[in-house]
Amino acid sequence: MCGRFSLLGTPQEIEALFDLMDIGTFPPRFNIAPTQPILMVVSGETPPPGSNRTDRRALLVRWGFIPGWVKDTANYPLMINARSETAIEKASFKTAMRHRRALIPASGFYEWRRNGNNKSQAYWVRPRDGGIVAFAGLYEPWANAEGSEMDTGAILTTAASEDLRFIHDRMPVVIERQDYARWLDCKTQEPRHVADLLKPAQADFFEAIPVSDKVNNFANTGPEIQERVAESQEGNKKSSRVKPPETDDQLKLF
Repeated sequence: MCGRFSLLGTPQEIEALFDLMDIGTFPPRFNIAPTQPILMVVSGETPPPGSNRTDRRALLVRWGFIPGWVKDTANYPLMINARSETAIEKASFKTAMRHRRALIPASGFYEWRRNGNNKSQAYWVRPRDGGIVAFAGLYEPWANAEGSEMDTGAILTTAASEDLRFIHDRMPVVIERQDYARWLDCKTQEPRHVADLLKPAQADFFEAIPVSDKVNNFANTGPEIQERVAESQEGNKKSSRVKPPETDDQLKLF
């Protein structure tokens, strides 16, 4: 599960890491919530010989995947995550798995652990060495009945690494830098060719920092939501599934 995440890198850092050009400016985003725009890196057109342009492009998509065949979203579930183990088999995701794989730049994600009495402890889960990581993602163009179009997307998840299972049993798939090209190559790399990338991050790659419930409110968008707090007395008990806090259903701009 991944219900909130953060992107704190500068545009210049993201351009350098993902081999992009001219992605524009944007502020640090501490509390990215479902239905808001998220940045994805996708494979673009092959540049002509002699060009210094990259074959990757940045795409701004709605976090909440809508298959192209969906006509009415009123009763369609909000799909912010896709299980990597079964995505190729699901009608909603199998076409995107073959043709529209993406990278999602992130500085980390938030997860919640149930503490009993219907209370939960929030954690800011970030790379132990800092920096930006790439979550595996899928994107899909969608148009409503009036012809208005937008791109939509989801984060692929996998089983949690051993050191994070006390919080939740799922985590985002992290694609390592040396595998970016292979993951994005939907022309020669079929889903079976990249299945080995859909695995948990190595133990100790991430660190989990207990934070306050300020993160529960998507309106809280400052660095204070990532400040460490005293962990719950029940922090070592076995975890159970807990849904992230509810968000609004409107597309928010940066």
